[in-house]
Amino acid sequence: MDVALKAPATAGVGAVKSQRPKSPKRSIPMVVKLAYRNLFHDRLSFFVTIVGIVFSVVLVAVQTGIYLGSEKKIAAILDGAPADLWIVPLGTKSYDDPSPLTGRERHMALSVPGVADAEDMVVSFAKWRKPQGGQTTVLLIGTAAESPKALPWNIVEGSRAALEAPNTVAIDQSYFPDLGMTKLGDRAEVNGASVELVASTKRIRSFTTLPFVFMSIEEARRLTATEQNQATYQRVTLLPGADRESVRAEIGKRLPDTEILTQDEFRKRSQSYWLFQTGAGAALIAGAVLGLIVGIVIVAQTLYSSTKDHINEFATLRALGAGAGYIVKVILMQAVLSGLIGYVLGMILALAAIYAAQDTKLTIVMTPELAITLFAVTIGMCVFAAISAIIKVVRIDPAVVFAR
Repeated sequence: MDVALKAPATAGVGAVKSQRPKSPKRSIPMVVKLAYRNLFHDRLSFFVTIVGIVFSVVLVAVQTGIYLGSEKKIAAILDGAPADLWIVPLGTKSYDDPSPLTGRERHMALSVPGVADAEDMVVSFAKWRKPQGGQTTVLLIGTAAESPKALPWNIVEGSRAALEAPNTVAIDQSYFPDLGMTKLGDRAEVNGASVELVASTKRIRSFTTLPFVFMSIEEARRLTATEQNQATYQRVTLLPGADRESVRAEIGKRLPDTEILTQDEFRKRSQSYWLFQTGAGAALIAGAVLGLIVGIVIVAQTLYSSTKDHINEFATLRALGAGAGYIVKVILMQAVLSGLIGYVLGMILALAAIYAAQDTKLTIVMTPELAITLFAVTIGMCVFAAISAIIKVVRIDPAVVFAR
């Protein structure tokens, strides 16, 4: 009797255990499935689409990266030796447009209340004669050794102290072939005077084709026949708490034949001159826009062809009750998936190109902001390209299904 009573209870427990709800499986939305199948249905069209997007991403990334790299190279010396204020000759277009000051600027600047220091900097064009023969033009840059911002920086061989010896120079390793140098200790001629390479830097390159040649300010003056009290630029450092605009105005009154620029103003003036007044920046921007247009055209053509090939299937969906909005979502999802795949592949190639160009004269910059912007532009480009296909879809008449 007891056994009979217990049996149903045991069965009941088993029944309860067998009725436990199973965890719901996550399923892929039908919109994504349809978009995926449409994309991969015609592998050749899909390949052409991805190639177009990858080409667009790489071209836009590299062209924009070169533009940012050009900005960085133009302002490299200014960023390497920043100042609160710069005293420059009147009409100076950019940093590498040197002309000498009169020689009284440093003492006049030091006499202004609020000025902590004023440092001479000599910048001048010079003739460099290679050891093997032949010559080229270089840009000499001389700064004082006692300056906390003495140039150059990023020295990989030798030292800044070695430049205090007479007839010594430092150049970037990327310019060794152009200047006929192979190692430290090699000799060449600057404006007819023999000089020895005692230090080398890495990735300090000019925007123009003129290599930077660094030396002490005394050597720069001697080799360019500059007076001992003369300089090309004055780097002014202010006392803590000094009002920059007041000091700037006072220096301007005492030195009417000069311009007093802030670090940011001198930087932007140099960049604006080389990138826009010379047309170099416009060419880089035009290249990026061209890549974007090519990507839009290829993606638009492929999406339109894909929609046209599947027009009967889309009409069937409409006949079964799917709204135009649902089909539009499918096409947009196709565009987004294409953009995602193309962006990833394109960025891999772009980063490879940037890495390969690190130690060359071509500077390509990739920043997180640029990567995010490029991602948004790529997706936006693909969505915009889907417009032609969307127009085709919304005009579908479901009745064509019954006319077949």
